Amino acid sequence: MSTQTAAPPATDLAVQVQGLSFAYAERQALDGLALQVPSGAVFGLLGPNGSGKSTLLSLLAGLQEPSAGDLRVLGQPPSAALRARIGILFQETSLDPLMTPRETLWLHGRLYSLGGHALRDRIDRLLEGVGLSERADSLVSTLSGGMKRRLELARVLLPAPQLILLDEPTTGLDPDAEAALWAHLRQANRDGATIILATNKVHEADEHCNLVAFIHHGRLAAQGAPAELKAALKRDAVWVEWPEFPPARADEIAAWEGVGKLTWAHPTLHATVDAASAFVPRLFQTAGDGIRAVRIRESTLGDAYFDIVGASLSDQEDER
Repeated sequence: MSTQTAAPPATDLAVQVQGLSFAYAERQALDGLALQVPSGAVFGLLGPNGSGKSTLLSLLAGLQEPSAGDLRVLGQPPSAALRARIGILFQETSLDPLMTPRETLWLHGRLYSLGGHALRDRIDRLLEGVGLSERADSLVSTLSGGMKRRLELARVLLPAPQLILLDEPTTGLDPDAEAALWAHLRQANRDGATIILATNKVHEADEHCNLVAFIHHGRLAAQGAPAELKAALKRDAVWVEWPEFPPARADEIAAWEGVGKLTWAHPTLHATVDAASAFVPRLFQTAGDGIRAVRIRESTLGDAYFDIVGASLSDQEDER
C-alpha cells in the first residue's frame, strides 16, 4: 500500500537548481541540471549509480561548490550557516564505534549550540522514538546495522532540520528496519521537513515519494508524481534480450493489440503490454532464435525510466 502524501504546491520552493554543473577531473557528474523541489515534499532522485545523485546532495549541503549554475537552498545559496538547517544521512555509516548513542547525540547537539535540559530531553525523546532507549548507553560497536541506521537518523533529526538529504538511506537494511526508518522520516515530513532522497530503488521512490526526478548522466530527464510518470505504461513489463533486433520491426510489434510503448536500447527490447502471456509467445514466433532471454514483471517506475531515458536503473557505474 502506498504511503505517499499529496504533492505540495510548487509556489514555495525548498530547492531551486538551474544550469548546475560539476565535474570530477575528467568525469562530468552534473551537466546543466535544472529542477525545483517544493517545500514539504518527499522528493526522489531516481537514477543508476553514476547519474549524479550523490553529487547533487553534496552540493545542496554545501560540501562542494558547483563549477557552473545557480543553486538556492531554503531561499539562499549554500553556506556554513545554512548547514545548521539541513540534516544529511550519508550512504556510508559515520558513527564512532567507541561512543554510546547518548554520547553521539549529545556531541551532535553541542555542535549545533544545543545544551542543558532541553538537549537531554530531546535526546531521550529521540532515542525512545527510534527504539534505542534500552541501548542508549551501549557502545555503538555493539549495535546491529539497523540500530546504527536508526541512531544516524536520530542524529539527523536532533536539530529539527528544515531539509533532510538522504543518500541511499536503506542500503543493507532488512525490510523491518527499512519500514521503521521510513516511519520516522514520514513523521519528520508531517512535522514540516522537506525530504530529498537519492536512490536507485524503484519501490522506495514509488512508495514514499510524492514527486520524482529521473536523473541520467547528470541531467534531468523527467519529473513528476510517480503516477504521472507511470501513466503511459501497460500492466506487464517485458524485458527482452535480443542483440540482433531489427529496428525496422519495431513499428510492426508496437501495432500489436495490447502493446504500449516499445523501446530499443541494445541489447534490450522493452515493452509494456496488457498481457505478457499473449505477447511473449507471439514475440518468439516472430523472432525465431534471436531472443536470448526474457524477463516479465509488473510495470514500475523502472519501466518508465527506461522508456524515457533509454537506459536501465541497474546500470553499474561508479558514483560519487
